[in-house]
Amino acid sequence: MALTVVSVSGHTWHLTRRIGSGSEGVVYAVDHARPLVAKLVPDPPDPAAYRRRIDRLVRQRREPRAVRLLSGATQRVAWPMVGVRAGGPGPEGVDGYVMADMRHAHQPFARLLTPQARRTHLPRATWATALAAGLSLARLLADLHSEGYVVGDLKPDNLWVDAHGAVGIADVDSWQFTDGGEVFAGRMGSPGHTAPERIGAPAGTAPDRTADDFVLAVLVHELLMCGLHPFAGHPAADADYLSYDDNVLHGRCRLLDRTSVVLPRSAPPLDLLPRRLTALFRAAFGGVRPPASAWAEALAAESEPARLRTCRRNPLHVHTAERPWCPWCDLAEHGADGYPAQVPGPPAARAAPLAKDAEGMEEKAAWQR
Repeated sequence: MALTVVSVSGHTWHLTRRIGSGSEGVVYAVDHARPLVAKLVPDPPDPAAYRRRIDRLVRQRREPRAVRLLSGATQRVAWPMVGVRAGGPGPEGVDGYVMADMRHAHQPFARLLTPQARRTHLPRATWATALAAGLSLARLLADLHSEGYVVGDLKPDNLWVDAHGAVGIADVDSWQFTDGGEVFAGRMGSPGHTAPERIGAPAGTAPDRTADDFVLAVLVHELLMCGLHPFAGHPAADADYLSYDDNVLHGRCRLLDRTSVVLPRSAPPLDLLPRRLTALFRAAFGGVRPPASAWAEALAAESEPARLRTCRRNPLHVHTAERPWCPWCDLAEHGADGYPAQVPGPPAARAAPLAKDAEGMEEKAAWQR
């Protein structure tokens, strides 16, 4: 059923089909010449405060800090354009806002994380694309932090990515920011993508930039390790697996202690990561967290062509130059190829293990000795 929403100025917007929902709101397509969507939040904790939050974000759209974030050829932020209300001015009305439709140029971020989704939706994506997405996300977060915003609920569900790895973000209404001396606190966090100090924190506890920095490291790890969460694995000690968050709280992370968790043989190996990035991950999860700008600098360096190799057997098998042989071919032998070839060969060729080049085989043998 079509819905009608009205802005403060009296402009009417017609919503068509429901296209998504989250923990707080519902997103609808907007009947408009431009690619737009509307988010409605049926039950905010404080409706008046929520309306004020949206009003301030709409006003900030014209301020230099937001203009800088919204500049450029690629849409990076689905910023609230106008506040709207459905159902009239009474207590039964529902508030929300109109924003750009990120689907116009992006796909859900999660499609870059698993081989099945990549093969269907991003068939030309490689590990270099994952590096590019990590770099784009780190730069975006660094820019948000420099303008005084804290995302708070950074997770795959509010991120978008295009075929080249350019990342965009939505759900701006949950960010933490200051306007005119008033602090609009971040309100949320999500299982598996929450900094340890925020897990179990009292409701209303404000996030800070370092909380975002922790989740950034988690997301970059998921990008580069074929969707593997850095705190994945069954506890190696005599303990039951409960959740990612439980592993986070107990420091169960392969990067910090190889003996802390048990992972299947199909998990990507640790040496898939360049040493520079491994050091950042260890600092993020067990030391002083690197800021988003440090991640951007390191990911830019590791994205340079000289730092990458392409497998001779499968052009989708891209890996760090520090790795002397193709890790994706190794994983393919265990039935876990992260970037399978898009053009299948004859059955015999598909069944046989992928060959490595002679130089790589010699280096692998020497490494194993």
